[in-house]
Amino acid sequence: MAKESVDYSKYFTAPNLKKARKRYREDVQVLDFEQIPEDMRNIGNGQSYLIKTYGCQMNEHDTETIAGILNQMGYTATEDENEADVILFNTCAIRENAEDKVFGELGRLKPLKLEKPDLILGVCGCMSQEEAVVNRILHKYPHVDLIFGTHNIHRVPYLLKEALFSKEMVVEVWSKEGDVVENMPKARSNKLKAWVNIMYGCDKFCTYCIVPYTRGKERSRLPHDVLGEVRELARLGYREVTLLGQNVNAYGKDFKDMDYRFAHLMDDIRKIDIPRVRFTTSHPRDFDDHLIDVLAKGGNLVEHIHLPVQSGNSRVLKRMARKYTRDEYLTLVDKIKKAMPHAVLTTDIIVGFPGETDEEFEDTLSLVREVEFDSAFTFIYSPREGTPSAKWEDNIPHEVKKERLHRLNELQDSISRRKNEQLRGQVVEVLVEGESKKNREVLSGRTRSNKLVNFPGPRDLVGQLVNVRITEPQTWTLKGELVPEERVEAL
Repeated sequence: MAKESVDYSKYFTAPNLKKARKRYREDVQVLDFEQIPEDMRNIGNGQSYLIKTYGCQMNEHDTETIAGILNQMGYTATEDENEADVILFNTCAIRENAEDKVFGELGRLKPLKLEKPDLILGVCGCMSQEEAVVNRILHKYPHVDLIFGTHNIHRVPYLLKEALFSKEMVVEVWSKEGDVVENMPKARSNKLKAWVNIMYGCDKFCTYCIVPYTRGKERSRLPHDVLGEVRELARLGYREVTLLGQNVNAYGKDFKDMDYRFAHLMDDIRKIDIPRVRFTTSHPRDFDDHLIDVLAKGGNLVEHIHLPVQSGNSRVLKRMARKYTRDEYLTLVDKIKKAMPHAVLTTDIIVGFPGETDEEFEDTLSLVREVEFDSAFTFIYSPREGTPSAKWEDNIPHEVKKERLHRLNELQDSISRRKNEQLRGQVVEVLVEGESKKNREVLSGRTRSNKLVNFPGPRDLVGQLVNVRITEPQTWTLKGELVPEERVEAL
């Protein structure tokens, strides 16, 4: 792939949400990650780094990329912040409490920075894309050395070098829509399961969500680059890959010269010799019939589908700008269940959205009863500065929000428990991920439907696909016993 030449100097600016809202359709460049410059390849020799990660799988995957770059610069990872020469906070902007944790950590580390003035303390990720956050760091946390955003991770060597030799805070956050950078190094934290980013950004603009501003417009990696990465992971012996994107099933919508969408990609990955393939997170609006048909083929495409609904009421969904109604969501669920009778559905739900009435919340409860999700991530609405809903009156008392969340969780817990109880006595395939933290004689792993199973067994089963009979279903986990005669050997 030919390398594109980019003038980076014009992007040395703090973030600007007004600019980020302008969805001008500049052409996305596919860039090749440049080799670490010779004068930076050993700059970290004898030094170590610590990255603290908050948020979603995308943030975790970004951390693996940053770590891979730092490793190539000579640094080694550490878990001890007192040993670290570089400490980075890879941040999440979805919820206010995540931001509060990061600011609390920055304040806590001020004495360490005073004790070790050569320590590089940095903030990256989604919080860095928020104008108010950067301004707050500039004014209240002057001991921070480095701030960079989600679009310029590939610039880490240059930014770190500048932070090491500059006497001022280094800030590089781009409000541009973002490019696609291939061949970046990765220090994968797991040797069995890998994340593969297939696209970046989001164009949905839900009224409560900051992601379209912090991650830029939707832009897909080229199919041969994604397939090449998955094939390499299969060659290295990985047992499972999860395809990542803020709106993963919008993949390919931005291609101008080919008709190749997410269903095509899944159909091609289905033919690669890797035992399990997952994806997250999907949007109901882009979940088409072609994708359902491909997923129904099974094989290494697992039965677990995470399908965020957010609310069960059409008026609330319209105010959220989710671009589907309650009935359209239920129709989609019905299509999935008919094509995939054993599909396991999970979801995200927000309670207490501005203006949500008691009757509208009851619609959410009734939808949960009708769909019967196996589990759900549930949240109390909190406004995010820069989003449309942040300007609306947050007119539902916090106590009411808490009571609604409690009722929702009680209902979902009862459904989850009942769904798990249906597995009692059944034999399920488990990918063994490791030993239990509480008991070394107990192994832990996940089913194809992403349920956590604990069972006694020898350590040499780690990394294997084994069959386990479920003996004690619980609300959030399953207990079982190994079925040794039906052990599934490595593929």
